[in-house]
Amino acid sequence: MGFNTLPFIFIFLPVFLAVYYLMPERLRNGVLTLGSLVFYLLGTWKRPWCLALLLGLMALTWLSGRKLAGSKPLLVGNLLVLGLCLFGFKYAGLLGSGIALPLGLSFYSFQMAAYVIDVYRGRMEPEECPVSYAAEILMFPKLLSGPLMDPADLKEQMYRRTCTLRELDAGLRDFIIGLSMKVLLANQIGGLWRQVKTIGFESVSTPMAWLGIVAYSLQLYLDFCGYSWMAIGVGEMLGFRLPRNFEHPYAARSMRDFWRRWHISLSSWFRDYVYIPLGGSKKGEGRTYLNLLVVWLFTGLWHGSTLNFLLWGLFLFALISLERLGWGKVLRRSQVISRLYMLLVIPLSWMLFAIPSLKDIGSYIGRLFAFSGGTAVHARDFLVYGRQYAVVLVIGLLVSTPLPEKLWRRIRTSPLGTVLLLVLFWVCVYCMAVATNDPFMYFSF
Repeated sequence: MGFNTLPFIFIFLPVFLAVYYLMPERLRNGVLTLGSLVFYLLGTWKRPWCLALLLGLMALTWLSGRKLAGSKPLLVGNLLVLGLCLFGFKYAGLLGSGIALPLGLSFYSFQMAAYVIDVYRGRMEPEECPVSYAAEILMFPKLLSGPLMDPADLKEQMYRRTCTLRELDAGLRDFIIGLSMKVLLANQIGGLWRQVKTIGFESVSTPMAWLGIVAYSLQLYLDFCGYSWMAIGVGEMLGFRLPRNFEHPYAARSMRDFWRRWHISLSSWFRDYVYIPLGGSKKGEGRTYLNLLVVWLFTGLWHGSTLNFLLWGLFLFALISLERLGWGKVLRRSQVISRLYMLLVIPLSWMLFAIPSLKDIGSYIGRLFAFSGGTAVHARDFLVYGRQYAVVLVIGLLVSTPLPEKLWRRIRTSPLGTVLLLVLFWVCVYCMAVATNDPFMYFSF
């Protein structure tokens, strides 16, 4: 059950909030745990073993955490179990298995890994209360696609949070903004990329190929950023401060800067639990590049089992390495060069991300750069589909810049802002009522 569904908005969330607010403060962690279990079960009721896996891993890490401080074998054992479950299910398809990836496994396994590592390091005390630990892991706003949270901060918030009408109001406003990004922009723009796939990667014109990959880039950002805003909004309603996951990444002037702004909680996880433990940039240039290679290979493997994700990770590693070698200085000196550079490499990186088949990637690159007569094949498609999607593409591009958020902050709590939110909300409800469900893209990773 996604946030962008009518049952969640009109049944689950209101009922849960009513029970949550009416309960005494000391019982709210228990309500959050039970509500999150119901939320997860509603999304996996045809595969109840997914819930059994989640509860089993949660029990393992909680019990281990109480004895973990200084115990390296226990830490390694926990990480091996989490890693084998994550990559075993993710790569089961390569062995011909029809087992689908358990919902949320990529995220809750990383949340548990962060917990056991931090307890082992002595950065935080183990959680003694099983109900509170369950609430920390299961918290439904972040359970399926993050954002990943700092375990120590999450534990502190479990015992120190306030639930007032002010938080409820702020959370509702953020939720509607995220819902609008998903339903009114990402879903609509996504239709263009679906039409490109229908035409066929080997048949699209060069202009259409570029238009399609720009559309995919916008769809992915607006979909996942919209989800993150909705998660933050629901978290606020419950009294939690979930970390911001996006900071206008398409305004970045280098790929290094881009990955400081995109999926911030995942990038921070890899930095804190992979890159720095490997030595970071403190063991010489050669070791630094090796550490970066490991991180980006791991990032690619985390996203999927097909070779395109590995190629995507290697491409990002190559770009970031070039920037470290001196290209970054050029980008910092020239705003024009840096903008043109990012306009080129961002769509190219998402092209590798979006197309699973290496053969299709080769065909698409041929169309992008007209290696095989791409400009002459169905060239009129660009005008036909360009006109059809022009409005949502332009709005999507504008929303990807910092300007709309700056303007929104000025009217966020004003009568004008309230009326605008009400209009957006009911337009979203209408769109959800007349269209088939379009799940969040990152639910598949």
